[in-house]
Amino acid sequence: MVSKVTEGVKISVESFYQHDYSNPINSEYRVAYRVTIENNNAFAVKLLRRHWFIHDSNASQREVEGEGVVGIQPLINPGEKYQYISGCNLRSEMGKMFGTYQMENQLNKELFDVNIPVFYMVVPFKMN
Repeated sequence: MVSKVTEGVKISVESFYQHDYSNPINSEYRVAYRVTIENNNAFAVKLLRRHWFIHDSNASQREVEGEGVVGIQPLINPGEKYQYISGCNLRSEMGKMFGTYQMENQLNKELFDVNIPVFYMVVPFKMN
């Protein structure tokens, strides 16, 4: 698991290879990741947008942008955590992701970005 704190918001990410949804013969690898967002501020925050950078070890790169995460824009009160699971398809056995969440301070409605730390996605047989 990797973690990073930006503007009082801690982002932790861990990834899991999904063997049952992968097809190595066709260079299709599915990796799930669990993100935990912890609000250490004295005010509530709302996650408005996500911006991901996805890199495959075969040198392909993608960007994904959009509203919220997994279809919602969670409101996270002071001292609370929000957790979700999503996934990524890779064309090689290794990759990495990182990015930002755009948050809104619920007291003054100011927007700020929170960094998502770089995390690696590796199929288990590549780790030997």
